[in-house]
Amino acid sequence: MTLSDLYTILPLIVLVVWASLLLLVDLFIPKKRKGITALLAAVGLALTLGLSISRLGFSFSAFNGMIILDGFATFLNTLILGSGLLGVAVAYGYLKRMGIERGEYYTLMLYSISGMMLMAQAADLIVVFLALELLSIPLYVLAAFAHPRLDSEEAGLKYFLLGAFATGFVVYGIALVFGLAGTTSIRGIAAALATVEATPWLALIGAALILVGFGFKVAAVPFHMWTPDVYQGAPTSVTAFMAVGAKAAGFAALLRVFVTAFPSLSEDLVPVFWALAALTMFAGNLIAIAQTNIKRMLAYSSIAHAGYILMALVPFGMAAVSADSVASALFYLVAYALASFGAWSVVISLEKGPGTGLEISDYAGLGRRKPALAAAMTIFMLSLTGMPPTLGLVGKFYLFRTVIEGGFVGLAVIGVLTSLISAYYYLRVVVVMYMREGEAKVESEPWLNLTIAISALGTVVLSFLPAALFTLVSEAVLRLF
Repeated sequence: MTLSDLYTILPLIVLVVWASLLLLVDLFIPKKRKGITALLAAVGLALTLGLSISRLGFSFSAFNGMIILDGFATFLNTLILGSGLLGVAVAYGYLKRMGIERGEYYTLMLYSISGMMLMAQAADLIVVFLALELLSIPLYVLAAFAHPRLDSEEAGLKYFLLGAFATGFVVYGIALVFGLAGTTSIRGIAAALATVEATPWLALIGAALILVGFGFKVAAVPFHMWTPDVYQGAPTSVTAFMAVGAKAAGFAALLRVFVTAFPSLSEDLVPVFWALAALTMFAGNLIAIAQTNIKRMLAYSSIAHAGYILMALVPFGMAAVSADSVASALFYLVAYALASFGAWSVVISLEKGPGTGLEISDYAGLGRRKPALAAAMTIFMLSLTGMPPTLGLVGKFYLFRTVIEGGFVGLAVIGVLTSLISAYYYLRVVVVMYMREGEAKVESEPWLNLTIAISALGTVVLSFLPAALFTLVSEAVLRLF
């Protein structure tokens, strides 16, 4: 290990050390003052975020190329750390209100975020596997954090069992790819496959198995079955963080591995990605229509948005559009993160107790009682639908443009049709808020309100500056190819 290696992973080291120290410091913080632990966790995340942003424009490699720091990793680390800060903000009041305020919550979150960061920087399949486990294991515990609530314990157990099963696919896939390529280095695999003349079936099967594991993490159909139950049973603050952070990390690995290691397999993998994207968009949006529980509705919404992002991976092997495909996926991740975190924050505001205040009917009268909160929720619903004036509209435009440039017009049409379907259940929430009589009760918490305000302003303001954001994203992916 050299100083260069340590410098490359310095933000990651800072976060892991901070989380470990926080675990010890929390022992001396009184039970009724766990807000200090939340504040310390936020400080650690802010410090790590500052270190990550300071590395914009630089490119480093560490541990014989197993971990890299490039624009792609820096951009995703910034998104993940920003999600972590918002995750701490929404958790502070929520945990206290639900009677589950314990300091280890924030330590587990920091460890999970460190796994997500490592996932974004992984340039070797072994590191990808380690990062996958580091981000997943704390999330299994967090999903069951509302002990002794049975639905929370069930969520944690179900997430753990299915997650362990999916990880097995990743390991087996890595083994098959290593058997053919003789290396687990992502760029080494690409170089080895480029010299193979016949169809490398071993690598193709290995890539498919790795895709199964990543498909579970991003909640793509048919690997999505855990999502609605886990999202509903887990504490809502955990669900909000998981819906954004885990999905961003999953797509970070999915994009880097397939775009960098398997471009030579793109011709064979295109039908697979096409089918996955189409099925995920249809299933997520259609099943969401039948939901009356807001957490289950947003869970299926999360599945549908995984399908939209998967659209960008369909033309990943085409040199002319591959850079735009990755850039459009990252752009949409930003739009989704803002709208999703904002929507989950509103859900937390209306959740009165375990399992109560979570029906869509509970939002009746919100437009009259809390007009600002209802307006923010409307912005988030419009953005998730893909309607103006929101960043979600611009994100879908870039996705559909990339797919059409790749020659997959049919998939773009499916994306438009499913977006129209989604308008039904998203706008249903708006209708209930403004056009149904009710006495929606809201928990007003400063940090939660700040999160909602930041998410709403970001969703609207960035929609008027799409070119600047897309240029930033495009520059971030330049060194990926």
